[in-house]
Amino acid sequence: MKKFFKLILNTIPRPILIRLSYVVRPILAYILKGTTFTDPIDGRSFKMFLPYGYGNQRNNVLSPSTLSLERHRLLWLYLINETDFFQSELDSDSSFKQPKSFKLRDTETSSVLKVLHFAPEQAFYKLFRNQKNIDYTTTDLFSPLADVKADICNLPFKDNSYDIIFCNHVLEHIPDDTKAMQELFRVLKPGGMGIFQIPQELSREFTFSDDSITNQKERAAIFGQYDHVRIYGRDYFDKLRSIGFKVIEEDYTNEISPELVEKYCLAKGEIIPVCFK
Repeated sequence: MKKFFKLILNTIPRPILIRLSYVVRPILAYILKGTTFTDPIDGRSFKMFLPYGYGNQRNNVLSPSTLSLERHRLLWLYLINETDFFQSELDSDSSFKQPKSFKLRDTETSSVLKVLHFAPEQAFYKLFRNQKNIDYTTTDLFSPLADVKADICNLPFKDNSYDIIFCNHVLEHIPDDTKAMQELFRVLKPGGMGIFQIPQELSREFTFSDDSITNQKERAAIFGQYDHVRIYGRDYFDKLRSIGFKVIEEDYTNEISPELVEKYCLAKGEIIPVCFK
């Protein structure tokens, strides 16, 4: 199965994969239903998750129902438990009435949050789109889910436009990631929050890039995916700070019991970069 999924990922263009997934996903979710692992995004359980990876395949990573990866499930848990992002949507559920670490909303006005989402993940797209408490815009150069086709290094949005920006696993594709970060900073409102997840080797002190590596197989072997141009090290957070962001390095799996980390198939030690302007 690992070889089969690797072949699919490396041969079928991503926009086509997105469209095909709507047909294949319910079939896989039915075949793999069980009790071993649970996707916290929709609460469904399975006997196994699917393997994933353009280079080295990882077992039990891709949820059959939401197509979420480890980072999506971790972000979901963070948004649910530590922010009021979903508050007005879910305030009838007592579990969402606990104090939040980060208040994103004006409690007096209950204002709608303006949200910009780069390369929207299928795990979140419909959930975010259907929320009445956010003004939701998606953007990407190629994704069929994008409302606005845009270059992240030259965004068509005004300064200080958005309360929240999600830009996850995008920057590793961008040759000039400094310019991209500057654009993210420009369009984020003062006091706004951005979450900019990237593939990262925490054992690596400095980010590695090499523009001379153009062969897709070499890129997949070195950077983890054929269309990545770098592998980020721990200096990623300081680079965001140099742009002007206030950065919290959130090691959120430490806030979750080991049993649930295993049950949800999370990547232990993965850090969420929570950025404020």
